[in-house]
Amino acid sequence: MTPEPKFTPVKDLTYSQAITELENILRQMQSDALDIDMLASYTRRATELLTECRQRLTATDEELKSILPK
Repeated sequence: MTPEPKFTPVKDLTYSQAITELENILRQMQSDALDIDMLASYTRRATELLTECRQRLTATDEELKSILPK
């Protein structure tokens, strides 16, 4: 069985780092360079990255709405 890859916790990444990692995972999947044994791990990681990025975007949007006049 292939060992799980070691990832930096998503909360420890900047938004840009998370997007870059997500782009790299997608590129690997599109090029068939990703080992099939690792597919589930990288799919799970991509989901975590997407969730975190969406949460940060939503939080930033809400903060900006509270700061900017209507």
